[in-house]
Amino acid sequence: MHSSHPLVAGIVHEAPGSTVRLRPVAEDDLAMLRRFAVEPGLIGLDWAGFRDAAAPARRFAEDGYLGEQVGGLIVQVEPSDVAAGFLSYRQGQYGGRAPYWEIGIVLLPEWRGRGLGWRAQALLCDYLFSHTPAQRIQAGTHAENVAEQRSLEKAGFQLEGVLRACEFRAGAWRDGWLYSRLRDDPSPL
Repeated sequence: MHSSHPLVAGIVHEAPGSTVRLRPVAEDDLAMLRRFAVEPGLIGLDWAGFRDAAAPARRFAEDGYLGEQVGGLIVQVEPSDVAAGFLSYRQGQYGGRAPYWEIGIVLLPEWRGRGLGWRAQALLCDYLFSHTPAQRIQAGTHAENVAEQRSLEKAGFQLEGVLRACEFRAGAWRDGWLYSRLRDDPSPL
């Protein structure tokens, strides 16, 4: 375990009926991450074809998914301690000097529609704003993914606009929607 990272203790949000916790990837989670790489449709509209099923194990061996600029955490539901999905973060820069984070989430189908996604995304934003100097966190989604649009809005994000023809999916170029949450925006938690 890569215990020097501050996320090892976990990030928690309690709500009636369940607690959402973000925690580092553990070796037992690699089977779920392999599934995301090789099961068509499991990650919804983001499916872009088969990926290297061994890549999650290589990444885990490299840094436990806790890189300084690119990382990922498991979305865990308590009290059952079940891994419900994966939340990623990647650092970028505008103009070479303005760092931001881009986040993404994928939940297993049985955990969708339960309010876990927005809570997990809000937890990660609060953590990143507390521990990094970034002013901005952004997330993109598909025009037809109404559930994720609502999730981002509940997590404190605002729609910025449409990114025209930003993604090649299912044989065609498609538009995406870009959302952001700024440091000064209130946390919904």
